[in-house]
Amino acid sequence: MGKRKKLKRKLLRISGDVLRDAHEKARIERRWHIVGDGKPPKRPKKGYRYVDELARLQVELLKLQEWVRLEGLKVVVIFEGRDAAGKGGVIKRIAESLNPRFCRIVALGTPTEKERGQWYFQRYVEQLPACGEIVLFDRSWYNRAGVERVMGFCTEDEHREFLRACPLFEEMLVRAGIYLVKYWFSVNDEEQELRFLDRMRNPIKRWKLSPMDLESRERWVEYSRAKDSMLKHTDRPLTPWHIVNADNKKKARLNCIAHLLRQIPYKDLRPVELDLPPRQPDTGYKRPRKSTQRWVPEKY
Repeated sequence: MGKRKKLKRKLLRISGDVLRDAHEKARIERRWHIVGDGKPPKRPKKGYRYVDELARLQVELLKLQEWVRLEGLKVVVIFEGRDAAGKGGVIKRIAESLNPRFCRIVALGTPTEKERGQWYFQRYVEQLPACGEIVLFDRSWYNRAGVERVMGFCTEDEHREFLRACPLFEEMLVRAGIYLVKYWFSVNDEEQELRFLDRMRNPIKRWKLSPMDLESRERWVEYSRAKDSMLKHTDRPLTPWHIVNADNKKKARLNCIAHLLRQIPYKDLRPVELDLPPRQPDTGYKRPRKSTQRWVPEKY
């Protein structure tokens, strides 16, 4: 028993955040019966509980998705910000209750040699939504204004052309009927450092930390200047930036989701409850013997 307890404590210590996320999801799912009123409150009740509020917002997201699907709307949500600012966490909370056939997460990797020779926006255009779809961009074409600019992956001329062309490109998207919502997750220096250290110590989360992320710490001021320039050129009345205070992860998730729900007018079109029909009666069917099939060994 002593060895088992030690192993359990070790697993909890190594994967504490993963286990907490799983526990949080289970608690949320138990509260998905909560029925919202169709509109997130302007101010939450005093003493609200995070899990209850998140569950209620996720029910509203489901209503929004049904409205988008049935009305044939096209929605693009962009999540940008510093490394470890919490973009992935809010994307996960948005998507986990939605139908993946109509809500996609796009997180593109390094462009290929062929893509480098294309029009810069081309590979992002391929990921835009069809009618009835929501697309969540975990980083986007704004890579050129941030990491590419700071790390020298693009020329000064390419960067200037991006700042000139990006507002025009986004205006085309909006005029084509796409709902475009842009979020910048802002995290302070001390909080980012704590999150980086957590990732370094946690083997399960270490994949989130790349050499590029570490170098971004060394170029904090350069990234700040690049972000300021990006906002100056691309924060337009038709396609504004919305800044999320991400120093507190849980508050950032709630604030972002509640804000997103207000960007697209929708009606309560939750899927209707269906009656479970009786199973088809046996009519001479005989199940094959288990020994004729390859079963996964039951080691647990």
